[in-house]
Amino acid sequence: MKTFHCNHCNQLVFFENFRCERCESLLGFIPELAEISAFEDAGNGLWRSRHPERDNAGLYKPCHNYAVEKVCNWMVPADSGDPLCHACRLTHTIPNLGVPNRRYYWFRLEAAKRRLLYTLGALGLRVDSRQDNPKTGLQFEFMEDGRGKRVLTGHDNGLITMNIAEADDAQRERARLAMGEPYRTLLGHFRHEIGHYYFDQLIADTPWISSFRDLFGDERASYSEALARHYKEGPPSDWNKSFVSGYATTHAWEDWAETWAHYLHIFDTIDTARACGVALAPLNTLDPTLVAQPANGEATFDNLMHQWFPLTYALNSLNRSLGMPDAYPFALAPPVVEKLRFVHRVIAAAGHVQQ
Repeated sequence: MKTFHCNHCNQLVFFENFRCERCESLLGFIPELAEISAFEDAGNGLWRSRHPERDNAGLYKPCHNYAVEKVCNWMVPADSGDPLCHACRLTHTIPNLGVPNRRYYWFRLEAAKRRLLYTLGALGLRVDSRQDNPKTGLQFEFMEDGRGKRVLTGHDNGLITMNIAEADDAQRERARLAMGEPYRTLLGHFRHEIGHYYFDQLIADTPWISSFRDLFGDERASYSEALARHYKEGPPSDWNKSFVSGYATTHAWEDWAETWAHYLHIFDTIDTARACGVALAPLNTLDPTLVAQPANGEATFDNLMHQWFPLTYALNSLNRSLGMPDAYPFALAPPVVEKLRFVHRVIAAAGHVQQ
């Protein structure tokens, strides 16, 4: 992700900020620019963007979930008839806000979803809502367990269901430990589930399917049987020789979704490192090095991999110095790298990254 600045005072701001800490300008994200902008009050509930590409003439209104619910920071063009921004229009079901902590969970879910959408936009991947495209549009449901009913996070024909317990750090950590997972984050869930969606959009019933089966296996095998076998027997002992995670061994669909999620991890983290000018010039010349590269050519797959390994070494080393778990607790075996290369090729054909 790129770095953002307040257009009024040039203060560094974050993607999630709604107000500048220095000049107190209202901030909002403009999806069509993929930029955070400072705004000035234009009256009648409208705000004028200070972003230079809007030439101080762009009028916007805060998304309803920004102005009223305080769980969003995206802006909507003033002439739009929809009170919700593009990100919020994708959400069909929200938690029961009358229950304690549910608004906070909703806020965290929406924040992770917006980061996902930013990365998809950077990759040139279009995301339609169900209102825009009833057949293949995307929709989210944020639900919780009830009496005798357990909500499973998953994807079904464009509908992504997220159990809101994943927005609770304590509950998510308990689940991670119980399942023996090295990594479990809210954003990681979104990236995994959107991988299932894009399998349907980009792989199924396309010329890619033959190459997919060569790398990931035959997705026509029974998913229910594969899932039952995985939870009964666990992954094979040598899973890390060919898979990015133990769960990826369950079925070809899960291998694809796990690999897709890791590709988004890689792309977004390197994009952020580049925007921040991160470089590694160790004292020992035998240690991994990383030279900050210009954006041109940055997204080619080989460049991504050449940057990813030294970057994760540094990230994990920094985390260990802070007494924290590794930021990226995975080792990418050569077969996994080839699967990631395939994901890159599919996205490059559908979007605008370089091959």
